[in-house]
Formats: sequence, C-alpha cells, structure tokens
Amino acid sequence: MSSPLEKPQIIAHVQKSVNYTLFDCKWIPRSAKFVCLGNLPRGSGIMQIYEIQHGEAKLVREIEKPKPLKCGTFGASSLQQRYLATGDFGGNLNVWNLEAADTPVYSVKGHKEIVNCIDGVGGLGIGEGAPEIVTGSRDGTVKVWDTRQPDTPVANMEPVEGEAKRDCWTVAFGHAYNQDERVVCAGYDNGDIKLFDLRNMALKWETNIKNGVCSLEFDRKDINMNKLVATSLEGKFHVYDMRTQHPTKGFASVTEKAHKSTIWQVRHLPQNRDVFMTTGGTGSLHLWKYEYPAQRSRKDSDGVDMGVAGTVSLLQNVTLSTQPISSIDWSPDKKGLCVSTSFDQTVRVLIVTKLNKL
Repeated sequence: MSSPLEKPQIIAHVQKSVNYTLFDCKWIPRSAKFVCLGNLPRGSGIMQIYEIQHGEAKLVREIEKPKPLKCGTFGASSLQQRYLATGDFGGNLNVWNLEAADTPVYSVKGHKEIVNCIDGVGGLGIGEGAPEIVTGSRDGTVKVWDTRQPDTPVANMEPVEGEAKRDCWTVAFGHAYNQDERVVCAGYDNGDIKLFDLRNMALKWETNIKNGVCSLEFDRKDINMNKLVATSLEGKFHVYDMRTQHPTKGFASVTEKAHKSTIWQVRHLPQNRDVFMTTGGTGSLHLWKYEYPAQRSRKDSDGVDMGVAGTVSLLQNVTLSTQPISSIDWSPDKKGLCVSTSFDQTVRVLIVTKLNKL
C-alpha cells in the first residue's frame, strides 16, 4: 500500500435524511433492501424499509410500533423467511415478517427494562445448531431465546442474589461450529466482558476493560472461536485472540486507541474476517485490518500454552457526520457495500473500494 490511491476508499453513495432518531440498520439478506429502526419524536417506534434503486434509497414501507425500536437482527431466520427480530424500549422481543409486519410472528416480554442489544445465530446458513436469539438489557440480564419455545428463554444469565445488576450494552454469539458448541459474549457498562458457554451453561471467561463496553463481535460466528473485538466508551478497542485460553492470563489481546470519543460499534467484513469497521462518537468511520503474529501461541515459564496477539493497522478513516454513528451493517451479498445510521437523523449507504486487494 504505497500510494494513498491504492488504499481502500470509503465513499458515501446515498444519504437519506429522516424525521426520527435512528438506532439500528440491517441489510435484508439476498436483496438490495435494508431496514432502519428508531424512535419517533412522539415516543413510538418506527421501522422503515428502503430499497437501493438507481443510486437512490427509495422508501418501500414504513411501520409504526407502540414502543421505540432499539436493535434488530436477521441472524436466527432462514434465508427463505428473512424474519427480523427486534428489541424495544419496553423490554419486548418481537420477530416480524416484514411482508406482513402488523403483528409479530413471535413475541415475548423478555426483560423488565429496555432491550439494548440483540444477536442471532443458526439462521441465514450461518452457524450450526438451533436458530437462537440473544438479548441484553438494562435490567442486567442476558437471555437466549428459541422462537420455537414460547414465553421462556432457553438460557438466562443474570447477577446472583446480592450482586449489583449492571446495564448490558452489547451481546454477540460465537463458536457455533457444530451442533453442540455455542457461546454468548456480553459487555456491560462497567467494563465487564463475560463469555458464557451455552453447552455447559457456565461462565467460560471474564475480564474488565475499565470502560463501558459499547460493542462486541466475533470475526465469525460459525467457526471455532478465532477473534473477538470489544469497543469502549473511551475510544479504545481490544482484539482478543480466542484460540488459546491461559488458565490465569486468559486470552491474549492487542489494544488500539482509535477515535477520540466513544466507539459505538464494530462490524467485521463478511467476506474477510480480518477486516473490520469501527464507528465513532465524532461521526467517523475507521477501517482496520488485523495481522496475525508468526506464531499464535507459545509456552509460558511453566510450559502452559498462552496466546500471542497480532497487530492492527488502519486502512482508512473518514468523518461522515457531526454526530455519533450509532450503527453500521455490511451487506452479506455485495462486498464493500454497507449502510450506517447516525444521530444527525441520516441514513448513509457507503461503498468501500479495493477490499479485494487486501
């Protein structure tokens, strides 16, 4: 990468202003459409579906809901159905058929307070095993749902009696490489990161990054745990090598101070798991590449395996907005195409070039 022109470029392809607060956006798989979720000024929720046509984002459908919609995922749906699961300000988990989204196909009052975050696995041909949804809430609990089972979660990770409940800001599935294995990683407002083993129903690992954990994502959900990125309030992110867990030191990690503000979200490129984008509180996007070390593990003084962290390099950064970029989603079908939402009430469709050169 010698000249600046050889680097990937981040180009704003479409900008669309809306009249509500945007919280999340997701590409609808196998389509040129995306869905935006948010909060109308009158206090209700809104779901908008846009389609990219001739270089513009055309509003296809708009559905208003009683409660503001905070987060969504297609991760537990089949490619045929493409049902969207959402979490709202009332603590509800709803699954919608976007073709007929008046009433949910699955609904449960999952939490006592707002559902901050959601993730899905086992759908879209990604991840072995049953399709499941995980939700994290301000009430301190992380719950795993199987939409074939009404009303009750299949797993509930909550603080023990007497332990202070922490606001859960982010959840992520991973390690779903066969029918039995699956983990959920959760990040909390006090900097705690907890890795739950769903097979053994046990806490596999925990650490604290000293700052609220805004976003967590495994580089792939459907492989043996490889890498995990955690972003924080103070503009730092941590990349953990998840292949080797040391009994006392845990997982090796590399830390990078990127944005001069909160890193709201991290999203890995679906077509290349070593490339990821972080979104900042100052309205900026940073595109990163992870380089593996020569050896990913070594023996410590006692002869026990411990991991070795790699390095991250900044490929490109761009400032799109004066306000925080609240969400970003890569297109699973078109490499380099992504959609983002920010608190300046703007949806942006972006094109990232030259990703095939990396």
